[in-house]
Amino acid sequence: MNQDLIIVNNLSKIYSSENNSSAAINNIGFKVKPGEFIAVMGPSGCGKSTLLNILGMLDNPTEGEYYFDGKDVSKLSEGSRSKVRKGNIGFVFQNFNLIDELTVYENVEMPLIYLKVPKALRHSKIIEVLDYVQIKGLMHRFPYQLSGGEQQRAALARALVFKPKLILADEPTGNLDLENSNNIMRLLKRFNDDGITIILVTHEPELAKYCRKIIRIIDGKIVEIINV
Repeated sequence: MNQDLIIVNNLSKIYSSENNSSAAINNIGFKVKPGEFIAVMGPSGCGKSTLLNILGMLDNPTEGEYYFDGKDVSKLSEGSRSKVRKGNIGFVFQNFNLIDELTVYENVEMPLIYLKVPKALRHSKIIEVLDYVQIKGLMHRFPYQLSGGEQQRAALARALVFKPKLILADEPTGNLDLENSNNIMRLLKRFNDDGITIILVTHEPELAKYCRKIIRIIDGKIVEIINV
């Protein structure tokens, strides 16, 4: 049996101010096996994005344990989290987060430069992934020259180019029409079929149908886990 990629135990994130404190996520626990495709669903403000930020090691929980690939990462410093994240986790965001001054090719190249991949190998990896997401012909264009669907394909290529163990996608189709949303979900399913674990935040039941498991969150708590 494969070791769990993610183990979350009694996880909470509490935001405190002078007068009060509130739990964005409250005593959450679940496991993720390698190769799963999971949708995290729930109303706005229920803690979905906070959970994704913790899973992506962009933030630490206030309480609880988070094991990634067998390592307890729940109390690491920002620098240590960055080292674990590096080469292991790819991100896809609703607003694409492409760098406007860089071409598609250069945007996709950024993670490989960060990982110190040699230039010749970077080129072959970029061409391969751009072909995979079907925008190889757009590699020399800038983000403003692309449609929303094309920008999200470029963002997917950037997340995929270093072959991460995990892709975290936060409302990746939120700015797209239905046709492009389904195209992006089909691509994510294809990534998953190739063995990449994906955790997707969405509020769209139609898109969650592409996933194999649904975690429903209300008021920071898991209320249901469904195997689809």
